Amino acid sequence: MASESHTTTEHDEIRRWVEEHDGKPASVRGTGNGGPGVLRIDFPGGAGEDELEHISWDEWFAKFEQENLAFLYQEEKASGEDSTFFKLVER
Repeated sequence: MASESHTTTEHDEIRRWVEEHDGKPASVRGTGNGGPGVLRIDFPGGAGEDELEHISWDEWFAKFEQENLAFLYQEEKASGEDSTFFKLVER
């Protein structure tokens, strides 16, 4: 079975997917210039936790819109396991 990815700009859909996977909105510490920096999602046990700072969904989505991004995510891996793969792409 092939893994299927989806791309969306819908805030509710992004938030639902992230929260279903116990993720939290975050940005990379030290990359913001008075606001959120490079956007990330912090998943439990994810790499680079010490480099991330949690931010509010409002801050995350404001930066998401400002940068004109879309959210590409995978529902499950090719093996059928749940996936936390995502990336932020230009619209």
